[in-house]
Amino acid sequence: MTRRLHPRAVRFLLARWPVLVRLALWSVLETGQSFLIGYAPARALDDGFLRGRTEVGLGWLAVAGLGVVVGAYGTARVYGAVAALVEPLRDRLVTRVVERGVREADRGALSGLTQQVEIARDTFAGLVMVSRSFVFTAVGALAGLFSLAPLLLLVVLPPLAAGVGLFAATLRPLARRQEVFLSADEALADRLGAVCPGLRDITAAGAEDRVAADAGELVDAELRAARSLARFGVLRVAALALGGQLPIVLLLATAPWLLRHGVTTGALVGALAYVTQSLLPALHNLVHGLGTSGSRLAVVIRRLVPEEGGSDRARGDTPVATEAHASTTPRTDTPQPPPSPPPTDAPALTLTSVTFAYGPTALPVIDDLDLTLPSGSHLAVVGPSGIGKSTLTALVAGLLEPRCGTIRVCGEAMPGRGAFARRVLIPQEAYVFTGTLAENLALLRPDPVPDAELLAAAEAVGLAPLFDALGGPEGRVDPGALSAGERQLIALTRAHLSYAPLALLDEATCHLDARAEERAEQAFAARPGGTLVVVAHRISSARRADRVLMMDGRDTAYGTHDELVRRSARYRELVGGWTPVSRQRSEPALALGYTDRVDAVAGPGLAGDGRHVVAHRPVGQVQAPGDLRDGGSLRREG
Repeated sequence: MTRRLHPRAVRFLLARWPVLVRLALWSVLETGQSFLIGYAPARALDDGFLRGRTEVGLGWLAVAGLGVVVGAYGTARVYGAVAALVEPLRDRLVTRVVERGVREADRGALSGLTQQVEIARDTFAGLVMVSRSFVFTAVGALAGLFSLAPLLLLVVLPPLAAGVGLFAATLRPLARRQEVFLSADEALADRLGAVCPGLRDITAAGAEDRVAADAGELVDAELRAARSLARFGVLRVAALALGGQLPIVLLLATAPWLLRHGVTTGALVGALAYVTQSLLPALHNLVHGLGTSGSRLAVVIRRLVPEEGGSDRARGDTPVATEAHASTTPRTDTPQPPPSPPPTDAPALTLTSVTFAYGPTALPVIDDLDLTLPSGSHLAVVGPSGIGKSTLTALVAGLLEPRCGTIRVCGEAMPGRGAFARRVLIPQEAYVFTGTLAENLALLRPDPVPDAELLAAAEAVGLAPLFDALGGPEGRVDPGALSAGERQLIALTRAHLSYAPLALLDEATCHLDARAEERAEQAFAARPGGTLVVVAHRISSARRADRVLMMDGRDTAYGTHDELVRRSARYRELVGGWTPVSRQRSEPALALGYTDRVDAVAGPGLAGDGRHVVAHRPVGQVQAPGDLRDGGSLRREG
């Protein structure tokens, strides 16, 4: 396992050599603190206090304090460099987990996304920190010993080298035993998780002895693995004692001999400071960090990143355009062709008797809903917050499964690979990752996207100003430096470039002003063969749509904007506060006095920048599943 991971690790690090150089430079600055921690006290004693020159001694101590400040500054910069090295690893792992899990509805892989990826990221960051700290701390301390008296190296260096060598020799066997122990522990946990819920049935069937014997074998296996790991743990402690504590004993034991051979008292005190304050803590962190976390990282990465040839691609999986769960790094898998065209007579979306509830005893959020959406149409979904609009888009996208009923996307049953490949979901919170603009925009395309096509999509959606400001396709994207609206424009352009004919915008333009929102929606509606479903947060979105689905918790209403205005009092209430964009710079999300208390601001005579809607709770607040403001349900729409 370690041999298989080694080439990947080397390639990963070499591809990021500028980050490694920056990390080394800041570490050198941090090393000054390690050098001064022993050198400055030695000079303070020999040149200052022991000669009666108190001011010189205090001056050297002040230099040591300054070294601490400079070292702290270097350490702070080190964390930034480590983040630049660690986050790409996390992004790559998220990519693989998303490809294998979300696109196949693999719930175990989702656990890997939320837990194992974070374990890998944190562990890798810790390994980088402790390894780097030991190397540069040891260099600084050994340089300080040499500058004080070369003879000190004869006492400190041999046991330090022996301790590090012993630890290095036990590292691979320790990693293997750590992996065996983790595997045994997980096997036991899985077995107990399967046995405990069925204890009553086991007793009723008289299978206690058999089940106990099977579980006992797993307990014994974990015990053997733990003992083997503990034996090698003793060698780890021995390496720490040999490399970090024996030098202290040797310095004290050889002190008379060192003093007779020209080593000053200050130099001896400085050597003790180097060993106790620098080398011993650094070696302790290395042994415990690398010895335990290193093997754990290898195990986690091996599970998250399948071997070549055994991955999901080997089984013929088709990539899925799912912005809601898109990964945060560029695609690295083998390019796949676009999905085959759907049947010409198949509707873009069909819901048949769909019912969904958050829990077996909860009231349905959507109840017996029928809906047919022809290809090329434009649907707006409106209704109060928490009524189930995002639930509906999640069902259509295959992120939730209905309690009963069927959902088809372009004639393909959802969930299913064919349906996944034909829809793209853009959520309210846009996902943008560190990388080039081209990498961000082409994330949902398995094939390389020409620059001209990137620019055309950016022009259509409204990303062109940011496209130029970042320097074109190869411009670097820093998510933290972008506004929420700019991130949404990138995500919208990414979805526009995907092959999926059905686009689901779940309040994906809430951070854009009304004109930018209109431009983005028109771009999606104009895609050849494209179908658009918009969860609207402005009534003007409904006005632009061919059809409107009104969800109010009591009954659904479906029709054109004009039809709903005539026959739905609830819809008329929502429309009442709308003003055309050409007459007012901003518009309310819903009617004034609406129960969710969303009021128009930034219009003429009102404070603001004329572009946003302000709510009495955070605009970016995500709807919590099951947190419904209305206990009613959505009834059948014929």
